[in-house]
Amino acid sequence: MITFGNPLNVDSFPGPMFDHLVQNITAKSFSKVPQITLAFWAIKILATTLGETGGDMMSMSFGLGYAVATFLFVPFFIISVTAQIRARQFYPALYWTVIVATTLVGTTIADFADRSLGIGYVGGSCLLFGLVLLVLAAWRLTLGSI
Repeated sequence: MITFGNPLNVDSFPGPMFDHLVQNITAKSFSKVPQITLAFWAIKILATTLGETGGDMMSMSFGLGYAVATFLFVPFFIISVTAQIRARQFYPALYWTVIVATTLVGTTIADFADRSLGIGYVGGSCLLFGLVLLVLAAWRLTLGSI
C-alpha cells in the first residue's frame, strides 16, 4: 500500500467521513499517470507503434542488428524511467517518452530473442512471459503488493 503522509493535516477533520475524501484527493495529487480515456488509448497505440517502428528502423533499416539497437536504446530507457520515477507529479511528455522508450527496447529485445537466438515466436514469447512473471514476483516480494 502506498502512503502519502498527512499533507492535508487529516487529524483536524472530524471522523471517518472525511477519510475517503482526503485519500482520494491525496492519491490524485500524487498520480504520475494520465487519466485513462479514449484519447489515452489512441496515444498509447501510436506511441507503441512508434517504438516498434523505431526499433525496427535502427535494427533492420540501418543494419545495426537487434543486439546493437537494444544496446543503443537501453540508456535512453534507463534515463527516461529514472526521471519518471523521480518526478513528483505527472508530466505528459515524460510519461509518453517512457512509453516510447519501453517499446523501443522491448521491440529490439523481442526481435533478438525471436530471430537472433533462433527460438522463434513461441520460444521468445515464453522467455519474455517468464521474465515478466519473475519481475512481478520480485516486485511483490520487495513491496508486498503489485
